[in-house]
Amino acid sequence: MYQVGFDNDQYLRTQSEQIRQRIQQFGGKLYLEFGGKLFDDYHASRVLPGFEPDSKMRMLLQMKDQAEIIIAINAGDIEKPKTRGDLGIRYEQDVLRLIDVFRSYGLYVGSVVLTQFKGQPAAMAFEQHLASLGVRTYRHYLIDGYPTNLDLIVSDEGLGKNDYIETTRSLVVVTAPGPGSGKMATCLSQLYNENRRGNQAGYAKFETFPIWNLPLKHPVNLAYEAATADLNDVNMIDPFHLEAYGKTTVNYNRDVEIFPVLNAMFQRIQGASPYKSPTDMGVNMAGFAIVDDQVCQAASRMEILRRYYAGMADRTRGRCDDEVVRKLEIVMQQAGVTPEICPAVSACLQKAEETGAPAGAMVLPDGSVVTGKTSSLLGASAALLLNALKAMAGIDHKLKLIPASVIEPISRLKTGNLGHRNPRLHSDEVLIALAISGLTNPLAAMVQEQLSSLRGCDAHFSVIISEEDEKLYKRLGINVTCQPRYEVKKLYHK
Repeated sequence: MYQVGFDNDQYLRTQSEQIRQRIQQFGGKLYLEFGGKLFDDYHASRVLPGFEPDSKMRMLLQMKDQAEIIIAINAGDIEKPKTRGDLGIRYEQDVLRLIDVFRSYGLYVGSVVLTQFKGQPAAMAFEQHLASLGVRTYRHYLIDGYPTNLDLIVSDEGLGKNDYIETTRSLVVVTAPGPGSGKMATCLSQLYNENRRGNQAGYAKFETFPIWNLPLKHPVNLAYEAATADLNDVNMIDPFHLEAYGKTTVNYNRDVEIFPVLNAMFQRIQGASPYKSPTDMGVNMAGFAIVDDQVCQAASRMEILRRYYAGMADRTRGRCDDEVVRKLEIVMQQAGVTPEICPAVSACLQKAEETGAPAGAMVLPDGSVVTGKTSSLLGASAALLLNALKAMAGIDHKLKLIPASVIEPISRLKTGNLGHRNPRLHSDEVLIALAISGLTNPLAAMVQEQLSSLRGCDAHFSVIISEEDEKLYKRLGINVTCQPRYEVKKLYHK
């Protein structure tokens, strides 16, 4: 049964109020570095049950008349180019996507800034493309010795050389397609150039994780470490906050390491630093909206397990190294996580052993477990999806909803005309077949109505499933994990 551990409405109220207070603190102008995902934060919704994936966007909408958005993109990431792993699109494409999404919500996107610009041809081409679309662009340049060469950084030849971004509203949200895009540097540049113009402005940072007022080894914070295992992020006690206030708070290594430099920059730019610690810079109020800690702990342990299996599978795919997996194993130990916490794992492996072929299992919302096996016409993922839908609709799993007369022509088309070696239907193909069957079979139509009921369920497979199947499951909101091995022994897999 789904249990709520997080009060989303309370979060929206307290978070927006905290940001308003910070705007007032700096005389009515705040540059807010926005880390993480603004409108599709599924990690947060998994570890904090009750947190809506678009919560941060909804919070901004409460302040949309005060807010404008700057999107930062590293010019080097355009030249490479760099790709978002979760969406499979280049960073510059994601900038366009972000602009469209923000505008669809009624939020004002003021401009795009190209950071670490040094005349990269691809960046200049993108700049021209944005201009043709009516989007204002600015350039921020690579500064030698950043972030430690303070004499150069805080000078007219450093931050002063950057374009001054024209803004009109009291809250300026600086976001980006991904890490390393230059969000913080953009904020610092604006503070310098605002100060040069005699304008008062401040800086704050909005990161959901780690949650500063939860214990260091709390499963929610450990889940963040698991999620960023490939970035070498490590949660740690904020030593500056402890020294200044005698209170223990949690931050992460990069913010702690950079704080002395930031503090010195604030002093040089504005004459004094408004903050005594990295924790002071943050405005995150998520910890105050947790209403059932045990629920959030259990959800976070499940997320750690998912990240572990994802890391194991990525190593098998050649997408990460042993160090990432070792870090995930350490996080597992710290959180007391074993595969046994997910009933789908043991059920899946048992079914695979019984059948001698790839299999899958899924935990349904009521806690029951269904399995799916490989057959001559259906892959394990397609069979599991069908069986889960039948169970949700109260239909006997032995009942054939899709006749062979529908499946077999699709299989022949795949192998005879489309160049596929595997005749078995993928999950998306079986849903299309189910929809066709629903025209003549009321039960097939009824089963389709259960698709939304599978959102949030956990599924595990005895082998790494195909990209098509994994994408379909994610589209349905089903959490997928796999044993780190392929069904067949070959070098190239898709």
